[in-house]
Amino acid sequence: MSDVQQLVKNTDFEVRSLDTLTPAAAAPAHSRWQVLRYIAAGILLGIVFVKGEVISWFRIQEMFRLQSFHMYGVIGSAVAVSALAVWLIKRFNIKTVDGEEISFPKKQFHKGQVIGGLIFGLGWALTGACPGPFFAMIGTGAFAAAIMILSAIAGTWVYGLLREKLPH
Repeated sequence: MSDVQQLVKNTDFEVRSLDTLTPAAAAPAHSRWQVLRYIAAGILLGIVFVKGEVISWFRIQEMFRLQSFHMYGVIGSAVAVSALAVWLIKRFNIKTVDGEEISFPKKQFHKGQVIGGLIFGLGWALTGACPGPFFAMIGTGAFAAAIMILSAIAGTWVYGLLREKLPH
């Protein structure tokens, strides 16, 4: 089996982990304007999270207790907008701002995804936050989110250590 066929076959792992480039050579070069765009997008997303009460521990607890529709509405809206965006990208062959083609590789289902989802959901229910809004929480003065960020980093590190032994 050729290296290309092996890369195509192993779609459940990150593509960058399969190539032989050094981290410095694999990292894309970004101009200052691109970095500023990313920062502006992050700040805008943080404002949306705060104003939409997505970072509210009480809203998240209401969701897990099935007491409010608010978070289900936010998540459902995000899924609907994402589905529409993917359809538009595929339908009109929309490219990135750099002119690159956007592709959506097929993914295979694995039981490890269910286990990982359960662990993620348990952490979400216990902390009242998912990783997306961690930095928005710190921006609002909820510095306890730093503990959650460090825990997420530690969990990622442990996954890296145990990756070969886990079901994928």
